[in-house]
Amino acid sequence: MISLGEKLIEKIFCCTKCGFCCHGETTVSLDETDLTRMQRVLALSSEEMYQKYLVVSKTQVQMKTIDGHCIFYTENGCSVHAGRPWRCREWPLHKAILKDEANLITVSESCPGIKKDIGYKEFCEVLTQILEDVKTRGGWAS
Repeated sequence: MISLGEKLIEKIFCCTKCGFCCHGETTVSLDETDLTRMQRVLALSSEEMYQKYLVVSKTQVQMKTIDGHCIFYTENGCSVHAGRPWRCREWPLHKAILKDEANLITVSESCPGIKKDIGYKEFCEVLTQILEDVKTRGGWAS
């Protein structure tokens, strides 16, 4: 069943799978829920998943990077899309956009999926509804 938030996302964002958000020398930190979801999707033991795909430091676990991008990024998009971390699920619809229009401008300059034909006020109204739905459901689903 598609949630209200998932329906609303289409009003302000449509991923183009450009991969800009997947590039860089680091990736997002993973929490226990991310690790469980990812392991289920990869159908690997925890040990195999850590060895093949993850980097562990004293304070965090992240996905490895190769050639300047997340290990799961391919030209077709995320190869572990159903198991991606919550931070990847929320991007680029981050709550910081609600605080300052400059944040929306910055995000939209790097993310071609942000719909630019909608004004800031309406964008924020829709994003607020999405974030309320996410909170009600207990996290980002898609």
